[in-house]
Amino acid sequence: MTNASPSPVQPRMSAGVMPARTGDRLWQGLAWIAAAIVLMPLISLGVLASGSSDGVWGHLLTTVLPGSLKTTFLLMLGVGLVTTITGVSTAWLVTMCRFPGRGLFDWALLVPLAVPTYIIAIAYVEVLQYSGPVQSAIRSVFGFTSARDYWFPELRSLGGAIFVMSAVLYPYVYLTARASFLLQSAGTLDVARTLGAGPFRVFARVALPLSRPAIAVGVSLALMECLNDIGAVTFFGVKTLTFSIYDTWLNRSNLTGAAQLACAMLVVVFVLLTLERHARARQRFDQSRGKHHAPTPYRLTGWRAGGAMLACALPVFLGFVVPASLLAERSSRRLEMLADPAFLRAAGNSTLLAIIASLVIVTLAVVLVYAVRLRKSGRLRLASRIAAVGYAVPGTVLAVGILIPLARFDNGLDAIMKQMFGFGTGLLLLGSGAGLVYAYTARFLAVAHGQVEDGFSKISPHLDMAAQTLGRRATRILAEVHLPLLKPVLLSGLLITFVDCMKELPATILLRPFNFDTLATTVFEAASREAFEDAALPALTIVLVGLVPVILLARTSARTYRDAVSRRTSASTDQTAVGRA
Repeated sequence: MTNASPSPVQPRMSAGVMPARTGDRLWQGLAWIAAAIVLMPLISLGVLASGSSDGVWGHLLTTVLPGSLKTTFLLMLGVGLVTTITGVSTAWLVTMCRFPGRGLFDWALLVPLAVPTYIIAIAYVEVLQYSGPVQSAIRSVFGFTSARDYWFPELRSLGGAIFVMSAVLYPYVYLTARASFLLQSAGTLDVARTLGAGPFRVFARVALPLSRPAIAVGVSLALMECLNDIGAVTFFGVKTLTFSIYDTWLNRSNLTGAAQLACAMLVVVFVLLTLERHARARQRFDQSRGKHHAPTPYRLTGWRAGGAMLACALPVFLGFVVPASLLAERSSRRLEMLADPAFLRAAGNSTLLAIIASLVIVTLAVVLVYAVRLRKSGRLRLASRIAAVGYAVPGTVLAVGILIPLARFDNGLDAIMKQMFGFGTGLLLLGSGAGLVYAYTARFLAVAHGQVEDGFSKISPHLDMAAQTLGRRATRILAEVHLPLLKPVLLSGLLITFVDCMKELPATILLRPFNFDTLATTVFEAASREAFEDAALPALTIVLVGLVPVILLARTSARTYRDAVSRRTSASTDQTAVGRA
């Protein structure tokens, strides 16, 4: 009888963690490079802000900064209040009530997300200005002959900025509040009903407190977008921190002063991030351990049903129907622009930049998430969190931080090439649009990262282990196992980041090469010279492109929440059956 040869000792692997190999370390290095892409502009910004501003900082500190901070705070306060009221109330109605049109409003309330803030600002200026259709109708009906004969609210004001921004930013609050209402325990709500609480008291005393963490997250997202805006505040003359950075850089020609203002804005951003992270830490209180069946909806009839329909229709009408209808009508007057070389160049530039940037973004997101999957270490999680910070950093701040390192690289390479070969390369990165791709990547990497991370979480780690036993290394496991399974997630991430890049305005204005226009900058420049018809077709193009991911988001969120409720209902049924047995 022959003795069996001893089998080699196999390395122990816990679920989701594979032993370190040389290839794994390569992925970890790539993950840190991805994090450095986001972190470098912020480091550069700090270095630039510490430089001399020729006494301008003292002027900015005493005159510009206090007013900008006050205006920014008031704008954020107004947008936060309006988006909270609109998003929470509509989410409650479509989730907990039944009335005619509820199924339509369930997804239609997301549609305003397709309209960027600078486009809705342009549209409402055209609608509500003195020569616009609203004031013209008022003068015609009442016989007024001049603006002195009647009072009309001034849109180019802080209140006007709050109105137009809230009209397209409330869906962030609507999404998170709707998710929280859908996943709340029906048992909790039913107990309140049996104690005699009516619909309003159930909402105010039970559902709303349970949903506060989710609502806080949605409001934080809306406020981050509010901070990032440059188009609406410029059109309305609202001097926020973003406007002051833009004005100090371009109009005062003081980049150091702009960097110092950008650092002040970063403090505001990190306060928002802290509040949002605190809200997420409390998110577990949204999940009740009681009964998991779907809550019994309130059936609305008569004037209550009519009020619910009006409350849901008004945000959609103001946030999408009005601007989209006006853009379509004005675009129909300038269809010849479809053959205009300037429009075609801008559309081509936008498309090319968005394609390149979205491919880079999704690739880096896969690198980050896969590196963490290979080795779940604290350092790699830190790198992943750093990469996700970019979404919270306004485009103007990123532009200031990106300009200096890229400009120094371009100038250094140009000097070396002239010295060694007798010819220069000029602004190789900034002049080719690489700076814009960099800015888009740093800003929107978090968007793709979240989607890719969610996709990887649905792939069992046992597949990785099985592939390893067959001799596959990390790169081949990714190519042969994960990427085929992740195709829907990757395509979705590419689509959403593509549209985000198409719409991006602040960084594009500040970093674009000379004589290089995109659809966003074409809209901004046309609106700046009050040529609304020239801006209509490019703006409508951006809105139509933006509709695609919004519709995808509406379908995905509805399916996700239905599945979640179904799983919880099934789990509750199984637990009840086990208890009876």
